[in-house]
Amino acid sequence: MRRFASFAVLALAAASAGCYHTVIDTGRTPGTTVIDQPWAMSFVAGLVPPPVVMTASQCPAGVAKVVTEHSFLNSLVAGITAGIVTPMHINVTCAAGRREALLPLERSSRLGLQRALEDAARRSLEGSRPVYVQLTN
Repeated sequence: MRRFASFAVLALAAASAGCYHTVIDTGRTPGTTVIDQPWAMSFVAGLVPPPVVMTASQCPAGVAKVVTEHSFLNSLVAGITAGIVTPMHINVTCAAGRREALLPLERSSRLGLQRALEDAARRSLEGSRPVYVQLTN
């Protein structure tokens, strides 16, 4: 019985040793710019998330891939602090190239907002590219 208990504790320790890992791939071609934050601090087991990674200024073509994980050292800190401090590793790879220019569509006073949005949706589908509606007075 003692041998079984030791095996159960060892199996539980091995099963809980895995690292949290998430990959979000947008399908865009990766560029050379990488934003790496190995110690993004979150608290209370992630209930209070880490600060938002501001990518707009560093990734003008958008984001190609986002990887979040709890490395071994991150998990060690979380374990020592009983989950009060829960750091995580965030890695953002910017997309290559330039973002396609948006096709503007101004709403005139004779067009209603609904009609302008319908027209924007139609033009976006036809051209397979984003369209924005600029509201002017």
